[in-house]
Amino acid sequence: MVTALIDYESGNLHSAEKAFQRMAREVGAGDVIVTSDPHLVASADRIVLPGDGAFPACKQALFDHRGIYEAMERAVFERGVPFMGICIGMQMLATRGLEYAETDGFDWIGGDVVHIEPGPDKKVPHMGWNDLVIDNPHPVLDGIGTGDHAYFVHSYHFRVADPAHRLAYCDYGEEITAIVGRDNMVGTQFHPEKSQANGMKIIANFLDWRP
Repeated sequence: MVTALIDYESGNLHSAEKAFQRMAREVGAGDVIVTSDPHLVASADRIVLPGDGAFPACKQALFDHRGIYEAMERAVFERGVPFMGICIGMQMLATRGLEYAETDGFDWIGGDVVHIEPGPDKKVPHMGWNDLVIDNPHPVLDGIGTGDHAYFVHSYHFRVADPAHRLAYCDYGEEITAIVGRDNMVGTQFHPEKSQANGMKIIANFLDWRP
């Protein structure tokens, strides 16, 4: 079994690579490879798409690496491969992003990525630890409950069109989408690789998930 952690030069993958490799060993999930090769992505058993920075720049960087998006799409929709997006990798699942300029997303999960509108005592970016509130149960959230915390760094969040696709949120003056999911795909706005025991549990659950 191979998990492909996609490298499209949008963020430092070192901590994510180490976290996924560690948990793959613990649950017996095979190998984790960092790759920008569409052929490896197309044949992978699981796919993880990270992303740091701004939505338009990440989208452009991904599509500049020819063939990766098409390989992901075929794997996810034709073979039912489990997929996880992290941070901007999760946001790109949306219909569109509204950061700097309106930018088409993958439209795999309906909704828009919009600016956080915090309360008067909150600052943007939303940075640091926050408690999760679980909306909908999911195998990737086994062992994770309301009140468990995760580490966030972002200024925009994914406002999903269908409430069934929001698995969890956090309170930051408004309800900030924390986890989305549909069919064989999930995404976290926070960084599980930086979220200590809770993040490691989510990674392990994903690597063991058989949708």
